[in-house]
Amino acid sequence: MQAIGIDIGGTKIAGGVVDELGTIARFERVPTDANDSAAIEAAIVAMIERLADGQRLPVGVAAPGFIDAGQSTVYYTPNIPWRNEPLRERLEGRLGLPVVVDNDANAAGWAEFRFGAGRLVSDMVMITSGTGVGGAVIAGDRLLRGGFGVAGELGHMRVVPDGIPCGCGARGCIEQYGSGRALQRMAGLVADGGGIGAALAAERERAGGVLPGAVIGRLVQEGDPGAVAALAELGSWIGQACSSLAVVLDPQLFVIGGGVADAGDRLLGPVRAAFAGHLPARGFHPEPVFAVAELGNEAGVVGAADLARLHEDDSLRAYAPRG
Repeated sequence: MQAIGIDIGGTKIAGGVVDELGTIARFERVPTDANDSAAIEAAIVAMIERLADGQRLPVGVAAPGFIDAGQSTVYYTPNIPWRNEPLRERLEGRLGLPVVVDNDANAAGWAEFRFGAGRLVSDMVMITSGTGVGGAVIAGDRLLRGGFGVAGELGHMRVVPDGIPCGCGARGCIEQYGSGRALQRMAGLVADGGGIGAALAAERERAGGVLPGAVIGRLVQEGDPGAVAALAELGSWIGQACSSLAVVLDPQLFVIGGGVADAGDRLLGPVRAAFAGHLPARGFHPEPVFAVAELGNEAGVVGAADLARLHEDDSLRAYAPRG
C-alpha cells in the first residue's frame, strides 16, 4: 500500500508517495516561509492533493518540535509559530484523508530502522547532527514516544553543566557541542589559534569570518589538520553523549545522520573512541555498532509515510516486525 510522507523544514517542505518497501515513487520539494503558518498549511495541503491525485492514501506529516502521543497536536515548534496547533485535525478537515503527525527526527529514525542502517536490529538510537541535534529511539521494534509524546529530544541532553546557552533555554546541551553550528564555532577557534589548519584560516578569511559547513566538509575530506581537529572534537562530544544513552537504553546500534555525518569514518572514529573512553564497565558491557545513516535527506519523507501506513492498520500500529 502506498502512503504520502511530508517533511516540514524551516525553509522547505518535501513530500513523496512511498511504497511499502520504502521506495519513493513521486517526490516534490517547495520553499516555505517559516514565519507564515497559514502559508505553510496551505502549501502542505496543495502538495498532498497533488501527490494523492484523487486517491485515498494515508498521510504522514513530519514536523519539527514537540508532538503529542496521539500523533495529532504540535505542542511547540521552534522555527514555525505553531503552539498547541491541532495540525492533524486541520489537515484532515481540509483533505478528507487520514493524517498522522510525528516529530521529524522520529520519522527519519523510523525510516532508518525500517529500511536503512537499522533494518537488522530491534533496538537502535539515531542521532542527527545538522543545524541542530535531533534524535530518535527504537526500543524493542517500537518507536519510543514517551508518556506525553515528546521522548527522543536527544539534542537537549545536558553534557556540560552551566555550559554554552542553548536556544531551548537551558545551558550545556549536546546541540551546542555536536551540531553543524558547533562545528563552525570549533573550526573558527582552531583557525584563531593558528599553528595548524592554514587552509582553514584562509577559507575563513575568504568567507568573511564564519566558515560554511560545506567548506569545512571539503577541508575535512582534503585532510586539513584544523578542520579534522574540529571534527574530532565534535565527534568526541557525540561519543560521550552516546555512552550515557547506552547505559539507559542499551541499543545494538547507533546511527549518526545529518549533514555532519557526510564525513563518514572521519567522524565515526572520534565518536567510537570517546564512547569507549566513557562507557562504564567497559570490557563487560556489550558494545553497540556505530554506522552512518543510509537514507539521506529523504528519510523524513519515507519515515512519515511508513508511520501513516502503520497507523491505518491497528494490528501494526507503532509496531512493524520485519522479515
